[in-house]
Amino acid sequence: MPGWLEITIRSLVLIIVLFFITKFLGKKQMSQLDIFQYITGIVIGSIVATHVTDLSTEFGYSLIALFIWFLVPTGVELLALRSKWFRDFTQGKGTVFIQNGKIMEDNLKKERFTTDDLLEELRNNQVYKAADVEFAVLEPTGKLNVMPKKENQPLTAKDIGLKLAPQKEVQTVIMDGKPLLEPLANASLNLNWLETELDKLNVSKENVFLGQVDSDGQLTVDLYDDKIAVPSPSEKPLLLATLKKCQADLELFALSTENQEAKVMYERNSKQLDQAINMVNPHLK
Repeated sequence: MPGWLEITIRSLVLIIVLFFITKFLGKKQMSQLDIFQYITGIVIGSIVATHVTDLSTEFGYSLIALFIWFLVPTGVELLALRSKWFRDFTQGKGTVFIQNGKIMEDNLKKERFTTDDLLEELRNNQVYKAADVEFAVLEPTGKLNVMPKKENQPLTAKDIGLKLAPQKEVQTVIMDGKPLLEPLANASLNLNWLETELDKLNVSKENVFLGQVDSDGQLTVDLYDDKIAVPSPSEKPLLLATLKKCQADLELFALSTENQEAKVMYERNSKQLDQAINMVNPHLK
């Protein structure tokens, strides 16, 4: 067999084998690596590179080696799930660099981190002043996680006592001009609804590059033709305007009627509707 053809066959076979090995090892293998996963990645890459380019090696041995390096990480992961001691031994533990606002110099030396290294990692976390940090830990993956002091954390709705409506994930219902049935079902919608909403926007689904539905059931689209202007969703502003008109009408009825009982009823309902508008106003803007 010609050398070029053998290299081609070996490459294709090992690519397929490596794909399934990586797939079975799980998504964790493709994220931040711990010590053992780092070693596994290097060894598997070396095995593939060696047996693809060196035609003097026995190709079957490469498959055996890859199979072994598939079984070993899998076994280590299973043992790590069952034993915290084994997990700490193979994957390592987090090292605290800042605790109660104070830098742990001994821990920095233990992990061979200089002051410049620490400041660089803090900047990667959008922190430019060490005194603003309450707690920081170096994870086994090498990533530094930082918790700013309370006064330096972003203000949340909970901090100011504001209750927000539950929000579901955004569903992508059109991609590359084709409707996606599963996301539509997840949003409790159907194709008829989608066609109606597209008609309101005066666009066809074939011209939609991406269409998404938020938790309030509003459809937003991005078109292939960027020169076409798509109107913004108007359901919420229209609903808010309708509520305000109803409240204004109730006030007008209260002023125009001479029936005292009706006047009281209109005023009471006007105040209740005004309270309701104030409650929903942040969600409809």
